[in-house]
Amino acid sequence: MAQKKSHEVDGWLARPDPACRVVLLYGPDRGLVSERARRFAAWTGLPLDDPFCVVRLDASDIEQQPGRLVDEAHTVPMFAERRLVWVRDAGGQKALTAQVEALANDPPADSIVLVEAGDLKKGAALRSAVEKAARAMALPCYADDPRGIDAVIDDELGRAGLKITLEARQLLKAGLGGDRLATRGELEKLTLYCAGKEEVTAEDVRTMVGDVSGLAADDVVDSVLLGDLARFDHAFSRLIAAGTPAFLVLNAAMRQFQALQLLRHGMQTDGKSAAAAVAAARPPIFFARRKTIENALQRWQPSALATALERLHAAVLRTRQKPDVAPAVARQALLALAVEGARAAR
Repeated sequence: MAQKKSHEVDGWLARPDPACRVVLLYGPDRGLVSERARRFAAWTGLPLDDPFCVVRLDASDIEQQPGRLVDEAHTVPMFAERRLVWVRDAGGQKALTAQVEALANDPPADSIVLVEAGDLKKGAALRSAVEKAARAMALPCYADDPRGIDAVIDDELGRAGLKITLEARQLLKAGLGGDRLATRGELEKLTLYCAGKEEVTAEDVRTMVGDVSGLAADDVVDSVLLGDLARFDHAFSRLIAAGTPAFLVLNAAMRQFQALQLLRHGMQTDGKSAAAAVAAARPPIFFARRKTIENALQRWQPSALATALERLHAAVLRTRQKPDVAPAVARQALLALAVEGARAAR
């Protein structure tokens, strides 16, 4: 079948098969899809700013113009040996899928068709059309794993001539990886901030990388989990004073309680200890928080986690209904959970 596994994609893109005339890049990480599409487009050697050599189409346009993609792919190039037909925002469009399938089964002689798509489940028509063809390739793009994030960090910092401390790297890895373009953007911002230095420190990361600001919300969530009321009051007040919307703090708490539910389920079904469940967590838990999560797993029972999530869902709804009192609503809900966390420790 004409497809690669997620970990094989970069290797294939380093040396694409020239016989492939239809290439589909798809996945939930739109930034990674876009980055890899540009990488493949650059491999063709065509001038990407030349409209005679590179034709850019939107999937919605193809849907409204039946036959457009096939016509473009079979157009004889005038000023180059071949053309690149680059399609963006593909998904479940029927007309697009039919044309991609036709081109995959009868590849154009003088063109390469590059398709960027969102997350396509196994069996999706567009994905299946490419995977079944002999001269096509389907390449999945999923959110970076820790090794992938390390590679991106090394690439960006290496180009800037910067080294990085172990603590700073761990902070970056904890906050990056959801979207490749966003990750690149945060790292570019960090390298500009550290221009003239030899090494990136943890303090540099805390100061400049926006996604890692989520770690500040972790201070609030951790204090709730452990029932540390004084720490909660200080961390929550500081976060709200810095302009963080109250619903984002509630969302951070919801994500953590949901993660605890999954870890708890693993403990019950596999007979794991809290420490083993934390060590096996995917994505990995930031090393500085592992002990906190272990303690939380020991004190928060499944029923208490379910009740906590119900309370958080209700609080999020109230913040949307009455945004003028959102900080007070969030504080009340989280404080009540912090009290529960303290009680569970007794």
